[in-house]
Amino acid sequence: MWETLKNAWRIKEIRKKLLYTFGMLILFRLVSVIPAPGINAAKVSEEIAKYDVLNLVNMMTGNAFSQMTIMAMGITPYINASIIMQLLAVAIPALERLSKDGGEEGRKKINQITRYVTVGLAILQSIGIIMTLNRSMQVLDTAYNNFWGYALIALVMAGGTALAMWIGERITKNGIGNGISLLIFVGIVSNLFNGILQAFGGLFSGQPGYLDDVVIMVLTTVIIVALVTLVDMAERRILVQYAKRVVGRKMYGGQSSHIPIKLLAVGVLPLIFAYSFMAFPGTIMAMINSNSGAYKWWEANMNQTSWLYALICALLIIGFSYFYTAITFNPEDISKNIQQQGGHIPGIRSGTATTNYLNRTNKRLTLFAALFLAILATIPTLLWRGVNVSVPFGASSILIAVQVALETMRQLEAQMVVRHYKGFL
Repeated sequence: MWETLKNAWRIKEIRKKLLYTFGMLILFRLVSVIPAPGINAAKVSEEIAKYDVLNLVNMMTGNAFSQMTIMAMGITPYINASIIMQLLAVAIPALERLSKDGGEEGRKKINQITRYVTVGLAILQSIGIIMTLNRSMQVLDTAYNNFWGYALIALVMAGGTALAMWIGERITKNGIGNGISLLIFVGIVSNLFNGILQAFGGLFSGQPGYLDDVVIMVLTTVIIVALVTLVDMAERRILVQYAKRVVGRKMYGGQSSHIPIKLLAVGVLPLIFAYSFMAFPGTIMAMINSNSGAYKWWEANMNQTSWLYALICALLIIGFSYFYTAITFNPEDISKNIQQQGGHIPGIRSGTATTNYLNRTNKRLTLFAALFLAILATIPTLLWRGVNVSVPFGASSILIAVQVALETMRQLEAQMVVRHYKGFL
């Protein structure tokens, strides 16, 4: 990796892109410390640990939410809008035609609609969260506890989300890597760095057995990163043979290719869906009445260190993995494309047999990915229940960080290859 970065730095065009990317990321972090008006950030930071959903948002924004800055919503409304548009593209025929047959113009329209939905969601989410927090813990100053105060805070936070979205798109266009993913990566790495500093800071507290806990935590982190890297880079390659055909005076085909299907094609979305689903009931009960019997039972039996929580979360991850695969992988379309191009999978008939083969292969890969993610999500619970060690990260944090880092390195290497070939032309 360091050799790749060193070689990339020698190429003027890539060096400019790297500097541009770093500059925009620094700008994003600097803007993330500007406080939103009228909110008592200290009170929010003290109470945020009670709400799992808010902890999830805080993790994605790099502590900007707990500090109630203008970037408190971060890029999460954009992620939600992208997921909504992806689901609507399956349910609404007009959007499906626009995404599949619209070409470049269709993608531009989809992106434009996603931007509008992002701003709308940012306004709605910021109003809802601020109203709920203010009702339960009085986080607003008196001068802002009215309609215009809510409107101002919502516009400021929505503006922060729009700015984050703009920074992400600028990085994607003029820098290296996917800008939106890098913004999430920066927030997660910031949280991980703070957690690691706290863990190592405890070494000087003189607590017995603390050194053993830190060693277990470091070894677990290294093993998880290695496993996630290995699984994320793995893929199943399905061989496709193309028949020879003559067009005019030229002969085409007669070659073999392959269809790469990633082993972890579902990515991190099943984890995020499952965590959000598990966090909402406790958050809603806490905001309605934190002294109710239902909330006390939930806190005692459905916290992140309980076996029941780990089991239900693992089952949800498996279910969401199959759900996401069902809406993103279409074996019929792949089978038709292979047949139209005069290809076939060796030993498999074209048409329905190819579709069934692709579907069967994809289900097996999805099962492995779902089980892998489910086991990964239960590791913090296993460490706490087994050896009483608390880790400062979640499975989704490590998975997102590793995936973004690997994808950015792939894009960097691809641009280096292009520049290398251009040098010989």
